[in-house]
Amino acid sequence: MPQKLLTYLFLFLGMFSYSQVVINEIDADNPGSDVMEFVELKSSTPNFPLDGYVLVFFNESNSSSYYTYDLDGFVTDINGIVHFGNVMVEPSPAGSIPNSNIQNGPDVVALYLGNGSDFPYTSTSGTLATLTNLIDAVAYSNSNTLVATNLMSILNLTVSSINIETSTSVSKSIQRKNDGTYEVKAPTPGVNNDGTGIVLNYVSVSTSQTIYNEGNNFNVVFTTSQPVTTANLSINFTLNNGNFNNSDYSGNLFVTIPVGQSSAQTNVILTDDSVDEGDEEMLINVQPLSLGYVLNNNNITVRVYDNDFIVQSYGTPLSPTYGLVTPTIPAGYYDSLEGLSGNALKQALQDIIANPAVVRAHSYGDIWEILKSADINPENSNQVWMHYVEAPKAKLDQQVGSSGVGKWVREHVFAQARGGFSGGTSSTADGISIWLPTNANDILSAHSDAHHLHAEDGQENGVKSNKDFGLGDYNGPVGTQGKWRGDVARALFYMAVRYNGLNLVNGNPSDISGNQIMGDLATLLTWNTTDPRDDFEMNRNNYIYTWQMNRNPFIDYPNLADYIFGANFGQQWFSTLSTQNPIENRVAVYPNPASEYLIVSGLEGSSKVEIYTITGQLVQSQDFNNEIQINLDLHVGMYLVKVTNGTQSTTKKIIVK
Repeated sequence: MPQKLLTYLFLFLGMFSYSQVVINEIDADNPGSDVMEFVELKSSTPNFPLDGYVLVFFNESNSSSYYTYDLDGFVTDINGIVHFGNVMVEPSPAGSIPNSNIQNGPDVVALYLGNGSDFPYTSTSGTLATLTNLIDAVAYSNSNTLVATNLMSILNLTVSSINIETSTSVSKSIQRKNDGTYEVKAPTPGVNNDGTGIVLNYVSVSTSQTIYNEGNNFNVVFTTSQPVTTANLSINFTLNNGNFNNSDYSGNLFVTIPVGQSSAQTNVILTDDSVDEGDEEMLINVQPLSLGYVLNNNNITVRVYDNDFIVQSYGTPLSPTYGLVTPTIPAGYYDSLEGLSGNALKQALQDIIANPAVVRAHSYGDIWEILKSADINPENSNQVWMHYVEAPKAKLDQQVGSSGVGKWVREHVFAQARGGFSGGTSSTADGISIWLPTNANDILSAHSDAHHLHAEDGQENGVKSNKDFGLGDYNGPVGTQGKWRGDVARALFYMAVRYNGLNLVNGNPSDISGNQIMGDLATLLTWNTTDPRDDFEMNRNNYIYTWQMNRNPFIDYPNLADYIFGANFGQQWFSTLSTQNPIENRVAVYPNPASEYLIVSGLEGSSKVEIYTITGQLVQSQDFNNEIQINLDLHVGMYLVKVTNGTQSTTKKIIVK
């Protein structure tokens, strides 16, 4: 947010002095995030109906409408005040405007006689500003150099400006004074800007927490700013919101605050069923109150975590497992690669993963649905795993507005600006059954190619930006383990083969939009080895294949990277000679701690497991194929488990309890 808030206020000369209703206050920009924006109106008489009026928001860049808000059915209060804005604004707005919908400026907010249908708009165009049926208008900017010049000319507005020095942590709004001029000061939504008028009795709604689990119960508390007078105050509210409905809770959804009292509460019990419906959010929506009472807040979101989530058999990237997820490679999928080398090997690989007769391109909107399964947190099916920060996030926290703060987003491993495919596909989710054919030259499809799109923390996505990987450029957040690095390397190897024009180079090429190159190749080849493919990544590869009908071959055969980009370039490649992951990266020994049994898995063919005491005494030994469950008859303590497969062996510590 800017250090200076220079607000330009543009008014008709004299025309609005006699209006029955005017724009009384505007807060179009907030420090940190745009969740407290509002527009307030004031009528010259109390309880003034706004039927037939509409608020229209104009964009200076094209002098056209970008948003409208019909005012039919709304009425100003006893002080002639009513405001419309984000749900977090207090007192609660009479009508809700989505977060970030009001642009920062330079723009214009106007009040017209008419309807929203008189000012149609789309995401790219709208209706030109007009003087016809205009009642009031205010133009504004949060820049000391930018002015809504075009809109001022169209609407015959003159300029009065106020320059306010302010910290980025202080919110300010534009407020109309009694003489018709404007000033900038701390916001005063829902009341007269000069502090006069009848003091209303505000009703506040609260819960002790904003997050609960199924089976919890909690109180919804209602508190008035003044004791109730004359007659008991009855309050009704609803909780339903989307999939959250009457089956998800029980309890009375009404309270009564007696005369002389200022609070009441009711208990809500969250249903603990045995079905994983996914995490949900209830919405505490208070119904209209008796005359003389005003809601201080409303439409309060309370999250409900489903305790019936599914835990996968494989681990997270931080606790990787190997060999538990079977690759779903179609028979013969890679047969054409056998014995090839160099550029011929690369071309044959591209012929598979960019086959125009088979491979499908989906929309960018579909990526949300794909990532919810491809990047599912193995420990909780209602979460996604965010790669760079190496942490889970509720699927509900998907970014829906312009801000990614506290949200998970769709992150392009091959930066879309660098690749020249930014915005290349539709943002509309069409589903798995609707797709377009694609080929190696279809660079725009890279915009929504799930093999290089990951669920990621919104803020960290901004840090990564268009940077290269390694060599002091982007290496992930400080303090994380980097268990995403091999995944990133293999995604970039895929992109450089799948799409003509995309290349990987050594070093850090300039972050120039559309240069279609990324680095550092040497680092990526190292990451491919030091962070080997695990079950999380194989599950991802399997799932994306069901949508796109192509696989990432560098997940199926990680050593292909050496034959196409690395030291083995020019040598013949055979799948039977493919370097396998070291045994320590493939074998899984669990549970740990153990008591009655121990499972050894992740290997193929004949293997042997030996259990030793910490002093080296062999206490159990058994040969097995692929996987085994060993019954334990051991004293409590620490033991060493040695697993041998062919010429390789590894030793892991376990605790027996």
